[in-house]
Amino acid sequence: MPATLAPERLTGAVERVTFHSAESGFCVLRVKVRGERELMTVVGSAASVTAGEYLEAEGQWITDRQYGLQFKAQQLRIVPPSTLEGIEKYLGSGMVKGIGPHFAKTLVRAFGEAVFEVIEQQPERLRTLPGIGPKRQERVTRAWAEQKVIRAIMVFLQSHGIGTARAVRIYKTYGEDSVERVRENPYRLALDIHGIGFKTADSLAERLGIPRDSLMRAQAGVRHALQEIAGNGHCAAWRETLIEQATALLEIPAPLIEQAIDAELDAERLIAESITARAALFLTPLQRAELGVARHVARLQPGDPPWGRIQTDRAWPWVEERTGLQLSDSQRAAIARVLAAKVAILTGGPGVGKTTVVNSLLLLLQAKHTRVRLCAPTGRAAKRLSESTGREARTIHRLLEFDPETFGFKHTADNPLDLDLLVVDEVSMVDVSLMNQLLRAVPDHAGVLLVGDVDQLPSVGPGAVLADLIASGAVVTARLTDIFRQAEASRIVVNAHRINAGQFPEDPDPERFGLDPVADIQVLTPMNRGGLGARALNGALQAALNPTTQPRLERFGWTYAPGDKVIQLVNDYDKEVFNGDIGRVVSIDLEEGEVVIDFEGRTVVYETGELDALALAYATSIHKSQGSEYPAVVIPLATQHYTLLQRNLLYTAVTRGRRLVVLIAQPRALAMAVKQTGAGRLTKLRERLQHDAR
Repeated sequence: MPATLAPERLTGAVERVTFHSAESGFCVLRVKVRGERELMTVVGSAASVTAGEYLEAEGQWITDRQYGLQFKAQQLRIVPPSTLEGIEKYLGSGMVKGIGPHFAKTLVRAFGEAVFEVIEQQPERLRTLPGIGPKRQERVTRAWAEQKVIRAIMVFLQSHGIGTARAVRIYKTYGEDSVERVRENPYRLALDIHGIGFKTADSLAERLGIPRDSLMRAQAGVRHALQEIAGNGHCAAWRETLIEQATALLEIPAPLIEQAIDAELDAERLIAESITARAALFLTPLQRAELGVARHVARLQPGDPPWGRIQTDRAWPWVEERTGLQLSDSQRAAIARVLAAKVAILTGGPGVGKTTVVNSLLLLLQAKHTRVRLCAPTGRAAKRLSESTGREARTIHRLLEFDPETFGFKHTADNPLDLDLLVVDEVSMVDVSLMNQLLRAVPDHAGVLLVGDVDQLPSVGPGAVLADLIASGAVVTARLTDIFRQAEASRIVVNAHRINAGQFPEDPDPERFGLDPVADIQVLTPMNRGGLGARALNGALQAALNPTTQPRLERFGWTYAPGDKVIQLVNDYDKEVFNGDIGRVVSIDLEEGEVVIDFEGRTVVYETGELDALALAYATSIHKSQGSEYPAVVIPLATQHYTLLQRNLLYTAVTRGRRLVVLIAQPRALAMAVKQTGAGRLTKLRERLQHDAR
């Protein structure tokens, strides 16, 4: 057996945090080591680390095949800075709002090593500095005081493996009761705190001495396993599947998992139902959302449409004169079918004339003085709908008016929308929870038209609403299939339909396009991880397209600079920015710790601590691109993506391109994507629509 090498020691000042994962603690640091002219690379794990702090590490020097010489630390200890240079870098890192690099330099020049004591105990002395008035002094003092409380909480949390960013979120949620709440039940973090999952909470619970076979842990594990299943789009799990997955996850006996499921059912956090006569388990919000959708569809269907009867045979010449387009027999049939129903669906692929049908419907209904509102799931989809109809279209969230005080929508069953018809575009993107919220805000007398391509990917969130509505047969559906001559000239449309029919796309006929590489071209990849995943591609594309713009800010594993393309990863109702929205960095203020992002002409300000809600977006996952169109898309497909290669994924990606689609694919990977149709999602909505809606 080879002898184990004795650990080496390394100490130095952290010059730059190249990468730090707040979830796992993994970090890549550039460190100034005494006696070395060049900065050393240190990799290891630290709950939190900030430039300017001092590092003490034990480990081994290794030569990484890609990155060269590195010090791989088995143990890392981070200590506050003691040198003036370190203190300046520490204060200027953005950890305290109101103190950026310039003000940090001013503070250190004025107060030297006593600067921490001055901020904390003699804050009035800050006003002796140039440009510091009462407001700024108060802001810095307040931010420092908050940091002091946070630091005390962080000492506790970091000693149990929780990183800085998560500690801040815990403090914002629980305030001064944070330590007590966490000790009482660390698993509540996975329910209450964005960014903290079961594994983090489980690790913390173990450190706090909670037994691995405790019922508390088993209950949390059952919820987590079901949430993971919901994260893959399912509204429920077969009972035996959940038991099997939770047992494997927690490594505890199945009888304890069964006991935990019963406890969660008693607490009404889970609901048991049968799907096709087989036992299944739902997270309560998803079961209630499915019931809500079915009941609202049933509520809205009875009665005559508010626009009354329209004699369509007489209307065709009038409509065609105003649109300048000759309607086909299938389009006329679709319009007549939709007009005769209060709730209807219009579906079909690209180039089949859905937009023409919608515009013709809107013209007819305008002549009948029908009050129509238009909406779509994302800002980009709403903008496209507005451009194609010439009418105002809003995102669903803006239409329903989110209220931050109640963390709910202002428009509900008690305060319905003021309309006669609601038109919803890109419905394939709408998950079951959002559809429930939307339909409950539609008044009884009004109609609903749902427009979408059922062959695209289903929603990122749980459910297969559009597919279930159509498959149930409970809702009037008009499906357009004829490709029109104008669309037949588009090789994108032709090849999208070939893919959807299980055929290979045609070989290309290359042309040159005058495209802006950032604004016009979007790389779409099947997954986030791996060499061809969104994360790796974003790093390479940023280095190629925006390598030198200043200032640059490093946070949560990404580096941001003005001009960078970014994507929102979670719904933020306060900022009215939602999962999948893409923007551009306008400016970065290192002094104030603020980043300004432009989302489709609307500027939104982020504090640096909020940047974990963003990622670079030169490349995004195909799922994130739903509802969007781009002048050009580039789609890499490789066999490393095999778990995700399915027909609707490729079909969705190809139909995102308006002028150009570049498919860079291994032939085998393309064959897999074209041939594989994938398994459906486990939902009960179709059954409810057929039997349970009442």
